[in-house]
Amino acid sequence: MATMMGSMETVKNKQPAPMQVTAEQILREARERQEDDAFQPPAQKVMDAEELAVYRLRERKHFEDRLRMNRMAIGTWLKYAAFEEAQRDFERARSVYERAIDVDHRNSTVWLKYAEMEMRNRHVNAARNVWDRAVTLMPRMDQFWFKYIYMEEMLGNIAGARALFDRWTEWEPDDAAWTSYVRLEVRANQPERARGVFQRYVACHNLPRAWIKWAKFEEKQAQTHNAREVYETAMQEMEERDLAEEFFVAFAEFEERAKEADRARVIYKYALENLPRSKALDLNKKYVQFEKQHGDRAGIEGVVTAKKRFQYEEALKRDPYTYDAWFDYVRLEESAAEVEGTFDKVRDVFERAIANVPPAPDKRLWRRYIYLWLKYAIFEELTARDTERTRLVLAECRRIVPHTHFTFGKLWLHNAHFEVRQGRLDTARKLLGFAIGRCPKDNLFKAYIQLELQLGEVPRCRELYHKYLQWNGANCSAWTAFAELEASLGELERCRAIYELAIGQASLDMPEMLWKSYIDLEISQGEWERTRALYRNLLERTKHVKVWLSFAAFERDAGEIEAEAALEEADNAKAGEKRAEAKVAADEVFTEAEAHFKDSGQKEERVLVLEAWRVMLDEVGDRGDAAELAARMPKRVKRKRQVVTDDGEAAGWEEYYDYIFPEEEAKAPNLKILEMANKWKRQKVVQEQGADDYHAHAPRAASSSHPHLPRSLRRPPAGADALCVHAPPGVPHPGKQPTPCAV
Repeated sequence: MATMMGSMETVKNKQPAPMQVTAEQILREARERQEDDAFQPPAQKVMDAEELAVYRLRERKHFEDRLRMNRMAIGTWLKYAAFEEAQRDFERARSVYERAIDVDHRNSTVWLKYAEMEMRNRHVNAARNVWDRAVTLMPRMDQFWFKYIYMEEMLGNIAGARALFDRWTEWEPDDAAWTSYVRLEVRANQPERARGVFQRYVACHNLPRAWIKWAKFEEKQAQTHNAREVYETAMQEMEERDLAEEFFVAFAEFEERAKEADRARVIYKYALENLPRSKALDLNKKYVQFEKQHGDRAGIEGVVTAKKRFQYEEALKRDPYTYDAWFDYVRLEESAAEVEGTFDKVRDVFERAIANVPPAPDKRLWRRYIYLWLKYAIFEELTARDTERTRLVLAECRRIVPHTHFTFGKLWLHNAHFEVRQGRLDTARKLLGFAIGRCPKDNLFKAYIQLELQLGEVPRCRELYHKYLQWNGANCSAWTAFAELEASLGELERCRAIYELAIGQASLDMPEMLWKSYIDLEISQGEWERTRALYRNLLERTKHVKVWLSFAAFERDAGEIEAEAALEEADNAKAGEKRAEAKVAADEVFTEAEAHFKDSGQKEERVLVLEAWRVMLDEVGDRGDAAELAARMPKRVKRKRQVVTDDGEAAGWEEYYDYIFPEEEAKAPNLKILEMANKWKRQKVVQEQGADDYHAHAPRAASSSHPHLPRSLRRPPAGADALCVHAPPGVPHPGKQPTPCAV
């Protein structure tokens, strides 16, 4: 226990050693202690047969002992056999290889070493025996067949090599075996036999690569016709799914090398039309290069169109509800149709586009989609000149749109206008009437009324306006348009009756527009009393400042119009009277407006009234009234007020401008004191600025403008026009605290 405690109390010294060993020193010592690479063990020399027998016995015993310990060590068997071969004892070497084969007859290395031993020592029949046994046991081992056939060809036994290839091809090997067989026949100068091999090859492997190799073989043999027949036969024999991009590229390039540009172009086009877009990327590039080399402008444009068509297809495959991509695709096909002279592709794109109906009855999703139908109808009407198909397209569009949730007025209007262009007015009226009855909209009413107005059907227009206003009586635009229609027809009583009905509605969307239109009508007719009555009626409903200003402007303008009429009659006295009366009437309106805003406490509106009144007096040239009015103008001061959020919490302060009228100033004498304080402050600021300029180069001492001083002791910034906090000397303070700023 004491020993354990002692070992626990021992603390390991973790301080660095006094002598440090570097990595360079370690490497240098390792190099110095390394043995010499040039060292070789001494060579043993056998002097007589007895020593040779002893050496052989010792080595054989060594190998046998190792094999007895590990019989599956193939490396030991191979070394044992190599030792016997080195001793030129081939019987023993064969015995070792046979024993190794008995251990593992599926080991390809043993067979290869066995056969190579027989070949090195020119034991041809023995090598054939080994190769024959090897290919019989493992016919899928291509290396055995290649070496066996190579041996026979080196021996000049072409017939034997051909027999081996025939024997091998019964197992339907891969392309390398067939290609080697063809090369053998070519080296033997037997092209007909090579063609026979190719026929068996494509029968075994009916794939593009086999046919392409055959065609290239025929092309090398300068048999262009045979090569073309090979390609054509391949297109007939191969299944459609096996016709890959590489086959068409090879076929087209062959025709291009054969100076058959038209044939190559046909092949490219056929491939692009039948292959999937994703599997024809390289083919498309080859086609573009081909057209640039051999094609004309139309051909190049066709290639570019095909490339863009592929891009649109890929984009729409990712998201078929991208309607902008469909529009671009349609425009592409329309431009291509102008060159090709057929509209089948355009119609196909339109049909595919309109098949992507939005997944939900949400108008936001349908806004772009509906334009596909309209563009389709316009294409059929204007480009294809097919009216029946246009009518079918529009009818199908009306059927698809969920009118119970929403509708599109542009669809009904386009359909109606199309029928009008076709001379079917009754059909157009039925369509618009059905649309108004099922899903009324403002633009439907307006377009229908405009159509009937162009046809001169005034009773129909009146009836439509009645329906329109029954559906939406708060629409001031409809009331105004109806009244203007009657006014244009000279029916002033009807027009006034419509306006009276309109202003009597409980709710209107834009009443100011309606009143303005009514007032403008009476002014245009010269009905001053009616206009004044309208203004009075409007002022009973609203006391807005614009109404007062408009009323006053009307009184003045009415007087000017009457004065001009009197001047035309050369009655200057009457003209002066009319101007005076107009001024008095306008002054009465301004006076009434000012009194109203004064009583209600609306200072800004009151200021607007006074400003407009002053402008009118300046234009008239009445200096006396203008001076009197100037004395009634308020003073504008800047103040601060606390900002309160919707929750009732304070959110800081904001500045605003307030107006102090003379009557208010008389009630608040302290404002005079504030004005004097403000004047004193401005004078003091000017004096301090002069002192700062004088002492600009002097050391700066702590002053009242130091940032660390209290706010009450800081010097105000130069040019500040806010009211000061402290009163000037000699002005009595209302209390002990300084007079607060008016801001």
